[in-house]
Amino acid sequence: MSKAAVEGLTPEILWQRFYEISQVPRPSKKEEKIRKHLREVLNELNLEFKEDKVGNIVAKVPASKGMENAPIVVLQGHVDMVCEKNKDTTFDFDNDPIELIRDNGWIKANGTTLGSDNGIGVAAALAVVSDETAVHGPLELLFTVDEETGLTGANNLEPGFISGNYLLNMDSEEDGAFYIGCSGGIDTVGRPKIEYSNTPTDYKQFELIVTGLKGGHSGLDIIQGRGNAIKLLGRCLNRLLDVNVLVSKISGGSLRNAIPREAEVVVSIPSSLVKKAEEIISAFDLEVKNEFKTVDSAVKIIFESSKSKSEKSFTREITKKLINTIMSLPHGVIAMSADIPGLVETSTNLATVKMDGGDVIFGTSQRSSIDSAKVFISSSVASVFQLAGFDFNHTDGYPGWKPNIDSDVLKISKNVFKNLFNKEPEIKAIHAGLECGILEGKNPGMDMISFGPTIQNAHSPDERIEIETVERFYELVKGILKELAKKN
Repeated sequence: MSKAAVEGLTPEILWQRFYEISQVPRPSKKEEKIRKHLREVLNELNLEFKEDKVGNIVAKVPASKGMENAPIVVLQGHVDMVCEKNKDTTFDFDNDPIELIRDNGWIKANGTTLGSDNGIGVAAALAVVSDETAVHGPLELLFTVDEETGLTGANNLEPGFISGNYLLNMDSEEDGAFYIGCSGGIDTVGRPKIEYSNTPTDYKQFELIVTGLKGGHSGLDIIQGRGNAIKLLGRCLNRLLDVNVLVSKISGGSLRNAIPREAEVVVSIPSSLVKKAEEIISAFDLEVKNEFKTVDSAVKIIFESSKSKSEKSFTREITKKLINTIMSLPHGVIAMSADIPGLVETSTNLATVKMDGGDVIFGTSQRSSIDSAKVFISSSVASVFQLAGFDFNHTDGYPGWKPNIDSDVLKISKNVFKNLFNKEPEIKAIHAGLECGILEGKNPGMDMISFGPTIQNAHSPDERIEIETVERFYELVKGILKELAKKN
């Protein structure tokens, strides 16, 4: 369907920009094509813009007539997207356009992530420039790179690159809510020392696959209690130790900030114990279906003959060590906030297990709105790796964003929201990494807020954006800009 999916939707200019963005490949760390597209659009709009060494772009937008002395407002969004697809979907994120589908009041993609995170924010910023009904002071459109896999653009923003007094981050995903705080994060990576031995000749090889899970954003969706494919795979393998299972290949998850939806392993089992293994797996499959019937009802365990023969397997000791490590690594909500009801304070995500040549790499991600708690949980994960004899390292991480209830832009935004929709907005913090914390640190005194339309299941192929909330979101953007323009 693609372009037809957004035809007739309002605001037309915003949906047109979103469609154009969706047709440009933009994986994290591979933003060359979307940056080229933005240069072309900004040149068509006759806007002055500049780029920094990591690829961030800022464009200057002249004020509406009579608003030239208003404070500068930064409209900010990130240009990259999470690239996840269903196992049976053939798609090349480096080259293929996203296929848009309209479905009962929502826009989604065909078997892949949609990229509304944060394509809709970028589209809104570009739409304002062409919108003759938009009233605003001087604007800076800030488009950052690689938000999803390292916040690289925000972390490397050069001093003085932006000069605004206020910043509207359009990367939140809940209609009717303003976000004024976010968690910080850090990744912890473990690398076991793998030893191999010949696969016994009387063993048969199989593929064991966990699939059908919803996955989702490792911050926003961690509270849902959805299944983690790697943890479930580890649980099943732990049962198979009773049949002397050996592992030769293992893979699960794809991104540090996504709950893993699928995981698979190539195992070898003594021929005489295959029937027992099948009984164990069948029982585990029923057990898991019952356990996750409310939050992940499509989960299934597949056990089938391997398509290829591995002459080498991990030694029995290494196989047990890997299984025990998966069993021991924490995953999920660690603590809820004592200050904000319903807010996850601290969590950890067992995100990936991948093979690089003959090596295995475990990727995990920890989040917390309290820095000391973030350090504690990342140290706990590292301790599991250390006890298993793994090498490990932490990334530099990123800071949280401390809420400011007395924020000027918050007060203005609340009034605009109430006047537009005749109700009060929700004021929240988010258990996810927003660029606001980093941008605030690089631009002391800048007043900022984050908001957006309703997006569900971001970072998974089930991602979708609610059409009616996009119109409200855009009206809110214009309303806030108009009120800020009066401050001259």
